[in-house]
Amino acid sequence: MGEQWVYSHLILSANSLQPNWAISDPAAITFSDLEPALILDPELIILGTGNLACVPNMDLMLEAATQGIGLEIMDTPAACRTYNVLVHESRAVVAALFLET
Repeated sequence: MGEQWVYSHLILSANSLQPNWAISDPAAITFSDLEPALILDPELIILGTGNLACVPNMDLMLEAATQGIGLEIMDTPAACRTYNVLVHESRAVVAALFLET
């Protein structure tokens, strides 16, 4: 990792890169859409919703909390910055990123 360009929505952790995340609308995301991120056993998922922050269905945040997983939703540039800080702190974080809205 680190030497590859990605041109699709993706799931990213410190040890995993999953390009081609098959999501078309960040506003319509469901908890099951986060399955590729969930299998990485994160304590926190950062959802980057493209160039603009948009809040998906609030049930998404409730279900994540019920599973004991934090979920932060922000625009993708902010999500990338936050992800980098948390990985540097050795946190179990996963980023689910939309490249644009």
